[in-house]
Amino acid sequence: MKRIKLDKIDRKILRDLQENGRITNVDLSKNAGISAPPCLRRVRALEDNGFIKSYHAKIDNASMGFGLTVFAMIKLKSQAESDLKKFEEDCLSLERVRECHMLSGEVDFMLRIVTTDWDSYQLFLTERLTALDNIESVKTMPLVRSSKEVPGIPIKVD
Repeated sequence: MKRIKLDKIDRKILRDLQENGRITNVDLSKNAGISAPPCLRRVRALEDNGFIKSYHAKIDNASMGFGLTVFAMIKLKSQAESDLKKFEEDCLSLERVRECHMLSGEVDFMLRIVTTDWDSYQLFLTERLTALDNIESVKTMPLVRSSKEVPGIPIKVD
């Protein structure tokens, strides 16, 4: 991937797409102060150069039956690179694990897990998660409420 320098127009496009991934190219180009064809070329270049990774809809967990979100702090028995990679690969196959982050400190990974209820989580924990190789401990923290969920990063335009 070649490195491209982002100008003010690119940053406006990224900001607008981050806030509303369904914005039309016409509206995007108006906000950026350019016509639609060059705007579309810029969006494609931003995608090709890895600035835009994906587009998706944010689905309400509870409305889909996933009323419980749990953060699980995982400590592994071994932190050898091969064991870390193996754990990350195992997480890819666990559908309820929605995020897997490697950390530095007392725990090795933090997982965000969605599930229907506490009993379902306990079953997942005992039958799937702790059954993985190399797990030393799991600290479970159920989500009580979220007061801020902002996708992406702050993008300065000027």
